[in-house]
Amino acid sequence: MSERKPITAGRNLPAAFAVGVLLGALVLVTLFTVKATFLAYIGAVVALALWELSRALLTRGIVVPLVPAAAGTAAAVALAYWEGAGPALAALALSVIVVMAWRLRSGADGYLRDLSATTLVLAYLPLMAVFVALMLARTGGARQALTFVVVTICSDIGGFSAGVLFGRHPMARVISPKKTWEGLAGSAAACLLAGALLVSLLLHGHWWQGVLLGAAVVAAAVLGDLAESMIKRDLQIKDMGSLLPGHGGVMDRLDSLLPCAAVAYLVLSAVAPV
Repeated sequence: MSERKPITAGRNLPAAFAVGVLLGALVLVTLFTVKATFLAYIGAVVALALWELSRALLTRGIVVPLVPAAAGTAAAVALAYWEGAGPALAALALSVIVVMAWRLRSGADGYLRDLSATTLVLAYLPLMAVFVALMLARTGGARQALTFVVVTICSDIGGFSAGVLFGRHPMARVISPKKTWEGLAGSAAACLLAGALLVSLLLHGHWWQGVLLGAAVVAAAVLGDLAESMIKRDLQIKDMGSLLPGHGGVMDRLDSLLPCAAVAYLVLSAVAPV
């Protein structure tokens, strides 16, 4: 019996690298100049993801009212940074109420379906993004946000590299055939190492606290990646969009970052409290 071939990359690597460098440079520039510009960056990215996800859902006849959803997204993220968690949560709750009223004019057919999907979208995108804004608003928030972003990206890089080089055993063949156990090991190793280094060097914490952060992030990142893959399988699409050459859509890059935001916020609350 012949040896099974490694699972290959299946993407335009030069384009993916160039886009990754550009996105990373924007993170650094906005974080360490005027923090509010990073907030605007996050808001723009989440808005694009909202548009992509609404288009993807529309292929199955699910309508997300973009106007109230986008307005609620912008309000929640901005309020989280300037006013705190309470006003941000109120903005999201109000968004659901507005969506309930907005959708009334289209009649009863599909009302529950559209309302349920829109509520999920609001929880999936702006609710997760709120934790980035809350993190950013802290003393030393720029360093905390950078730590969260880098550790999460290391999950993707470690998993991709190990999967391409050593991937032999699919982890979840039905959900995402290219995900392997070797890739998961690479993600874990990269996250644990990055967490230990960044928490100790950038946040002046203990290395073992960084290991805890890395472990929490890799768990959330893998779950987020698999969940988005399941959504795409249900919608019968390959990518959420094509705005980012070599990556797919914006949602295809946020699938791990967004779930990790809440996890990183909680861990960093203990590791680097205000």
